[in-house]
Amino acid sequence: MSGQIFLVQGTKLVRLDEAPYEDEDSLQALLAEHPDLLAGDQIDSASPRRWLLLRREAGIPDSEGGANRWSVDHLFLDQDGVPTLVEVKRSTDTRIRREVVGQMLDYAANAVRFWPMDAIRARFEAGFEEAAEDKREVIAALLGPDAGDDAEEELWQRVKTNLQAGRLRLVFVADEIPTELRRIVEFLNAQMDPAEVLAVEVKRFSGDDVTTLVPRVVGQTAAAQGRKRPGAGPKRQWDETSFFAELERRSGSAAVQVAQRIRQWCSEALPRDTWGRGANHGSFIPALDLGNESYWIIALWTNGSVELQFQYMMARPPFDQKATRDEWRQRLNQISGVDISLDKITKRPSIQLEVLTETTRLDAFLEALDWAVAKIRSHHETLGKREDWVSEERHDAD
Repeated sequence: MSGQIFLVQGTKLVRLDEAPYEDEDSLQALLAEHPDLLAGDQIDSASPRRWLLLRREAGIPDSEGGANRWSVDHLFLDQDGVPTLVEVKRSTDTRIRREVVGQMLDYAANAVRFWPMDAIRARFEAGFEEAAEDKREVIAALLGPDAGDDAEEELWQRVKTNLQAGRLRLVFVADEIPTELRRIVEFLNAQMDPAEVLAVEVKRFSGDDVTTLVPRVVGQTAAAQGRKRPGAGPKRQWDETSFFAELERRSGSAAVQVAQRIRQWCSEALPRDTWGRGANHGSFIPALDLGNESYWIIALWTNGSVELQFQYMMARPPFDQKATRDEWRQRLNQISGVDISLDKITKRPSIQLEVLTETTRLDAFLEALDWAVAKIRSHHETLGKREDWVSEERHDAD
């Protein structure tokens, strides 16, 4: 290993040299804790892959109802329910060149045929027996803001369908992918369909008490990538006409009037429209774009509800502060018929549109949304002034 990268810290340039992992388990633990190291944006730039770790050391039998013969290092799902088998090796392990390929193909062939999906789901759910809400949060984070009420069941059905169709992803992970393995991966990925075979190189650089990890997908050809967009089952692209027609069919004209009023408010406050692609549930998720950030604070659903996006807002200032989220909650709770508990400020609580049919309640709801948008804009104005001040200080120093 001889690579190096440079980190800029103020006026100081810090050199980070490529460094080996202490052991294989260190890299495995990093992947389990930080699945984004699988570089989902590189695997599919049009629809970056998000990951849910189902299990480490996931057992695989070699016969119907048989005991586990092998275990794959990690079993992930992406948002389309595609099982992703990950095997980790260090570049110093000679098995990474050929043996690991046959090993992975054994895993895939037997997983497709003998994996008991009900047992896998039961193991995943066992970790949430006393915290069902936490499980819903994990599923929601995987599926994104347009996940419907029955999204969890749809996800597991997709997993089952994908396994039956042989649609899975095999990923080799190492600190360095040898040329021999890269060529094999490219060949297999071009020949296998609908399965996908990839390698992810996660280089580690250290120096001056700083460590940086740099993931890179290798072995993926443009032709194979275009042919193997993950199959998520039938979806429907909703638009304004189909959304409101479905909302009226499910919830009636009163709910439509409330939703149209909210939609009108969004045209100025949250001007970017996003219509969902749920197979059964339509969604409208307006966004506010400021600088390089996008904010989604509400979502309208064809099931007759408006969802408050606390879970997504909490990753973006100023709503990363619990006190700010709680103040928004309290403003919403001043509306008659609305009661959002404190524990919901990390989740996505909903208000039924029928609660807001009374004009004074709807006005109060929109005022609470105005307050949230004002807080966001105020934060960005302050941030912009601070950046201008820093720029001026640097100019004066020069």
